[in-house]
Amino acid sequence: MKLPPPRRGTVIRYAYLWADEQQREREEGRKERPVLVLALSVVRNDDVPEVLVVAITHSAPSGESDAVALPAAVKRQLGLDTSPAWIVITEANAFLWPGPDLRPVPKRKPSTVIYGEIPEPLLRKVARSFLVNRERQRARLVRRT
Repeated sequence: MKLPPPRRGTVIRYAYLWADEQQREREEGRKERPVLVLALSVVRNDDVPEVLVVAITHSAPSGESDAVALPAAVKRQLGLDTSPAWIVITEANAFLWPGPDLRPVPKRKPSTVIYGEIPEPLLRKVARSFLVNRERQRARLVRRT
């Protein structure tokens, strides 16, 4: 499927591979989930973009600097459930777009991998928090093939 690259702030459905899963030598994420596109960059001569995504989870963070709360109003706008959720800022997946781990959003017609976009202020907060964790060497990067 030929898809244009998403914009920063887009929430897509993706088979996210957690860093601890990669350490256990897993190659596939065990669960499809919403993820936030945090950054895009062109890394090859053929203009194929690399996408950096962070996971959205229902699991409460162990520390305040581990995740950013996803507001209920934003969850509604994206069509997500009503349970509390957080955007993880201690790890990310990087992959070449579109990549084999994209998944269609359940029950969306027409079929799409995109839930929608988060507001710019929330995106800036997530990006700043992720960068702080990277600078403190508290964020891990999982490169996907």
